[in-house]
Amino acid sequence: MQRIFFAWLGATLVLNGLLLLPRGSARDPTPEKVTAAGLHNVFRLSATLYSGNSPEGSTGFASLKKLGIKTILSVDGTQPEVAQARKVGLRYVHIPIGYNGITRPQALLLGRAVQTLPTPIYIHCHHGQHRGPTAAAVAQLCCDEQCRIEDALALLRSAGTDPRYAGLFRTIREFKRPTAEELARVPAHFPETVKPAGVTQAMVAIDHHWDSLKLIRAAGWKPPADHPDLVPAQEALQLVETYQELRRLPEITRRPKEFQRWLADAHSQARELERVLAKEKPTLEKEKAERLYRQLGDTCNQCHARYRDVP
Repeated sequence: MQRIFFAWLGATLVLNGLLLLPRGSARDPTPEKVTAAGLHNVFRLSATLYSGNSPEGSTGFASLKKLGIKTILSVDGTQPEVAQARKVGLRYVHIPIGYNGITRPQALLLGRAVQTLPTPIYIHCHHGQHRGPTAAAVAQLCCDEQCRIEDALALLRSAGTDPRYAGLFRTIREFKRPTAEELARVPAHFPETVKPAGVTQAMVAIDHHWDSLKLIRAAGWKPPADHPDLVPAQEALQLVETYQELRRLPEITRRPKEFQRWLADAHSQARELERVLAKEKPTLEKEKAERLYRQLGDTCNQCHARYRDVP
């Protein structure tokens, strides 16, 4: 009789709105959008899990502190700002993943991290749009039996994950929830930073300089008012040098000829863009700079679609 009474009581409370179910549960798969200074594309999956972008300076870390976050988990390739996190009493964990999907060992490690580390946990990539939401969705699937594949995909759609990253979507659609025993076998060892090496390190640097060039382009090919340290020709030159170093790596010589050709094209286009921006009056070359910028972007997108964004 007691079981029947409590079942009736629970149903009555839910129907009357007295028992509030958390966002991100199976009953409400829509992740809750969160707005906070220094953070973008932030979503609350549950009371213990958030996803978003890389915190921007002290403002972003302060916002995480205000949200009650205890652990920050980065899946980005760049080195986490561990010192900034420590200043506000937060722990950093680094589990870098790629755009081509999350491997089973990586998925189990993410699930184990969310299962054992102090919560709430904030999972982020760079922009909080592709890898971060996917990693958070995988962690939720590992730890919450009520979370369905449809719920996880809802997060990717809300975050704006690009469907061209086929490997990320495949990770979710084909995900098999681990057993409690399988998850318990994963060592609870979580480093603060994992140093990228070789091709990965070069690609991280290229992404960084490309983001800087985006800001410069938006400012009319001049140093942005809020980033006066970004000198157009210098950023382009660093991009050229990074491509040059990447082409020298032994691993590149073993890559397909098509990959090497696209890399050579990108290097050449970046070098020409640097020459245009280095002229005394670059404002006279805006159209040429725009054309080269678009060509370089197209070259990178073609290469990514073929070699980075698929399993």
